[in-house]
Amino acid sequence: MNEHPDDPDAARAAALAGALRDLIGVLKRRFREQSQLGDLTMSQVSVLSRLEREGPATVTSLAKAEGMRPQSMSANVAALEAAGFVSGAPDPKDGRQTILSVTPAFTEWIKARRAARQDWLMQALQSHFTPAEQDELARAVLLLKRLTDL
Repeated sequence: MNEHPDDPDAARAAALAGALRDLIGVLKRRFREQSQLGDLTMSQVSVLSRLEREGPATVTSLAKAEGMRPQSMSANVAALEAAGFVSGAPDPKDGRQTILSVTPAFTEWIKARRAARQDWLMQALQSHFTPAEQDELARAVLLLKRLTDL
């Protein structure tokens, strides 16, 4: 971490960056607790998220994108196929390859998990924050959005 004892603005930004990183980590863990991922590993969840976000892909391209060996990715994909969350179809360009996609069962499963996280967050906001504090959080969300758009 960069220390800036002679520059108060840099020191303040560094402290804020650390606090945000820590807070986001805690919030992510709370969301995971609320979504009840069941027996899925974080690696499997990452693969499902990538397929949902970026569309169909091969095991090889998923492995590369996730920084894994193809053999490890194949094991993840096999578990996801067994759960009914991923299905494969022959690649029309290369019959030796399989194109993987998320299934409607996954889509329903993820909708339920997202709804659980949304409900938890809504209840927390309503029960622990005043309307004025909720307005403050809304302004902070706009600032965080700017940060993600960099």
